[in-house]
Amino acid sequence: MGFSRVFLISFLVVMFIYVGHGQPLVPGMFIFGDSVVDVGNNNQIYTLVKANFPPYGRDFVTHSPTGRFCNGKLATDFTAETLGFTTYPPAYLSSEARGKNLLIGANFASGASGFYENTATLYHAIPLSQQLQYYKQYQRKLVKIAGQSKASSIISDSLYLISAGSSDFIQNYYINPYLNRNYTPDQFSNLLIQSFSTVVQNLYGLGARKIGVTSLPPLGCLPAAITLFGGGSNQCVTRLNQDAVSFNNKLTSTTQNLLKRFSGLKMVVFDIYKPLFDLATAPSNNGFMEARKACCGTGTIETSLLCNSRSVGTCSNATSYVFWDGFHPSEAANKVLADSLMMQGISLIS
Repeated sequence: MGFSRVFLISFLVVMFIYVGHGQPLVPGMFIFGDSVVDVGNNNQIYTLVKANFPPYGRDFVTHSPTGRFCNGKLATDFTAETLGFTTYPPAYLSSEARGKNLLIGANFASGASGFYENTATLYHAIPLSQQLQYYKQYQRKLVKIAGQSKASSIISDSLYLISAGSSDFIQNYYINPYLNRNYTPDQFSNLLIQSFSTVVQNLYGLGARKIGVTSLPPLGCLPAAITLFGGGSNQCVTRLNQDAVSFNNKLTSTTQNLLKRFSGLKMVVFDIYKPLFDLATAPSNNGFMEARKACCGTGTIETSLLCNSRSVGTCSNATSYVFWDGFHPSEAANKVLADSLMMQGISLIS
């Protein structure tokens, strides 16, 4: 039996013991980024990028919209459940983010935010710099609620997740003449990577020690991207996927450098490119029927306001669809992604 198999079995035993006794594997989760992980912060701000209306949330536990850009649970929701949490870290700007609810962490993500500050500005979203300011504010609240000692333990032992970059490319770079005239995709990636490095260093300085960052997905396989940039094709847009792969390689390299620089830092790049690419290009191999079109509306471009209760053509059952709207995976796809991410992130919680 190989070392990796022994390690996996040992981890699963530990997870069973902890979770089986009602004790999460980590004290809390802190989530930063964009619409892939936003659980309702955009509900509270002045922006058109919202998901607080039907049919969003129709398959969620409450069967009502929460601000999640999905028909149901996000990959981070499934991750929280697997780690043993019975509730999810609340959206920091929501009324739920108070008192003891803050003991399990908080979600600071904002739909249409990104590593590039101006992406968030363009859509009146919450930039990562402001998300970090909210996190500092959260820490002060946590000390008042839990006391300095317990607060310090929660901060250092919790899991930190960062998901950003997709909006920077799809909702900004590719449609922004100023950016794509003045920066090649490679140069723009470099700007994003610099921002990513700064975010990690700031989190480390604030006490974070277990950090996971998601790679870019196959940008060219998102239904809206195929519609907008595919030139009439129904296939994934190769150049967009190549940009994602290039960015992901830089993300991995930069992460390795950060691990060498900062003592006690545990960090993992969660590869969502491959599992989502497999779902998008061979849906039937994974129990899905449709990957080119999303469930909502025509399934070719709708997201946020365009995906609404009057959108013509919305499917009745999203479980066979890889994508819920033009940009975001369905709950069923999120479950597949979460399972993959959990296996990749063992080192963060073991």
